Amino acid sequence: MADPYQALGVAKGASEKEIKSAYRKLAKELHPDRNKDNPKATERFSDVTKAYDLLLDKDKRAQFDRGEIDAEGNPAGYGFGGGPGGGYSRGAGGQQFDFGNSGSDFGDIFDGLFGGGGRSSSPFGSRQQSAPPPKGANVSYRLKVEFVAAATLEKQRITMEDGKTIDLSLPKGVEEGTQMRLGGKGRQGPGGNGDAIVTIHINGHPFYERDGDNVKLELPISLKEAVEGAKIKVPTVDGPVMLSIPAGSDSGNTLRLKNKGFHKKTSGRGDQLVTLMITLPENDEKLAEFVKNWDNSENPRADMGV
Repeated sequence: MADPYQALGVAKGASEKEIKSAYRKLAKELHPDRNKDNPKATERFSDVTKAYDLLLDKDKRAQFDRGEIDAEGNPAGYGFGGGPGGGYSRGAGGQQFDFGNSGSDFGDIFDGLFGGGGRSSSPFGSRQQSAPPPKGANVSYRLKVEFVAAATLEKQRITMEDGKTIDLSLPKGVEEGTQMRLGGKGRQGPGGNGDAIVTIHINGHPFYERDGDNVKLELPISLKEAVEGAKIKVPTVDGPVMLSIPAGSDSGNTLRLKNKGFHKKTSGRGDQLVTLMITLPENDEKLAEFVKNWDNSENPRADMGV
């Protein structure tokens, strides 16, 4: 092997990521398991593996770049006759250099390309896997959920990148920006699929408003209902219910409907807070005549000091 950079087809200043990427591509193409009748491919596979081994070792790479060692990892200017097993060679003065075990681990490369368990064999003998092969990339999704559906945890259908659909169960306590991780639903990779990251966006509603785990509602009522009291139908996220309006109710009075809010993260649900808003009819002559003849000296602003 003349030059490890040329063997891998990378520039001298290539990053570790670029070196790994180049080796992965060549290893997949040249691996002996795929080239049983092509000895030249096996020979080149050995060269690119040695080049990967040297360039991934920061110390050896620096020594090679400075001209201190050759492409085989041998000190420049010395001759070596590798002994049995290639464990050690001796230079001038009997100095020992260890070339038999480079310290690089190819487990993440070969497992991803050809499968494998805890141990497998390569042209360089057995090795122990120290790190799993990388998984594929995660894929991000933004899911818009209607207000009522979020409050009631209605299942949501989402279309994945590959065109398949999933019925997604919303988590308790779901809120704007909640993220859900779907394991194995991302892109493919040597070590398996990445994940899908789903970010929830809750749409607004025409008359509901969220307040923590509670749902707020401003409820219009007539003057007659406020004065005399009444039982009226009120919308909730679970459907309409009957609500009793006390006689003599004022605008701004708030009534509580238990367990009609959002599901809490722990257990139970929030409430629906119903604020009464008295609405007057337009151009009601009878009401105008009544008020005109109604003598009420009470000052509703007395508590304000005016």
